[in-house]
Amino acid sequence: MPYTMKEVARRAGVSPATVSRVLNNIHYISDETRQRVLEAVSELNYYKNVHARRLATGQSDLFGLVISEIANPYFPEVIRGFQAAAWDRGLDVLLLNTEYDLARTQSVIRKLVESDVRGVAIMTSSIDDSATSTLTEAGIGVVFCNLCPPNKLVSNITINYRRGVLQAIEHVAVLGHRRAAVISGPETNGTAMNIRQALVAGLKQRKMAPFPVTSCDYRVDAGASAVDDILSVPDIPTVIFCGSDLIAMGAMSTLEEAGVRVPEEVSIVGIDDISFAFLARPPLTTIRVPREQLGMQAFQALDKMLKLKRKLGAEYTLETDLVVRSSTGPARKHKLNLRPGRVSAAAAEH
Repeated sequence: MPYTMKEVARRAGVSPATVSRVLNNIHYISDETRQRVLEAVSELNYYKNVHARRLATGQSDLFGLVISEIANPYFPEVIRGFQAAAWDRGLDVLLLNTEYDLARTQSVIRKLVESDVRGVAIMTSSIDDSATSTLTEAGIGVVFCNLCPPNKLVSNITINYRRGVLQAIEHVAVLGHRRAAVISGPETNGTAMNIRQALVAGLKQRKMAPFPVTSCDYRVDAGASAVDDILSVPDIPTVIFCGSDLIAMGAMSTLEEAGVRVPEEVSIVGIDDISFAFLARPPLTTIRVPREQLGMQAFQALDKMLKLKRKLGAEYTLETDLVVRSSTGPARKHKLNLRPGRVSAAAAEH
């Protein structure tokens, strides 16, 4: 038969309230008292009954985190930051992913409401506005990333991609690049289009009007295929800006198969600085997004908003910075001529 919190308190010689504070990692408990409680918990093999606590307090200990896809290496650091911040408060996290699918997204929203989460961080822009009203009408606080202005029960974190984008453009300009191309993320993704707009505007301002400008999904194989369009233009650009590191890695793969050297003949710039970026060959120059900080900020924004009497949300900003590695170098001086059949052969691989 499982032991109760009262029995743990009796064994430790403290009140049940003190046991609760220790288990929920609330401060202002002496180290000696904390140690006695934890020893009693271990001896009795005690586990919290979250359902009983929810009935007693009328409040859930559960927060939701929604991402696009679990396989995308962009998200592990976001998850780690959010989960660490929640667990530091003794709270639990329900992780859900949409897989960019409308029916699945609707099921995710329903699951969040049914699970009675206290708040949810939606870290994907592939979601429609109806999700906001469904959640807030259920009294659930929401924090988005690059999606909508703050409101009651709604906060937003804006990632300032423009800062990192301008640093990247200045970096390649100093290296002598004058002809650029852009492979953005999918046109259905609001964040991808914001990055694309910042890239195109910044390049034009530097007299480097990009051509071609294309888009693809956030996948390595999609980036590999997108480069074929760039390699088919008469005057192949000296630098390619990619909407994510995954796209950039795919682009470098096709360039290698086409016999194009990176960075001697074409430089590559990515976005995100995922954990694999420095393992690419050559290591990838990229615009770093502070993803673990994003996860922590998302939880803190929810926690702060839900403590306010009027539950009013706020706007937060995170900055990006350029990380220079070996995929960018001085612009080539000659026109790049590919041997017949090399581009089509590379395309066949994908």
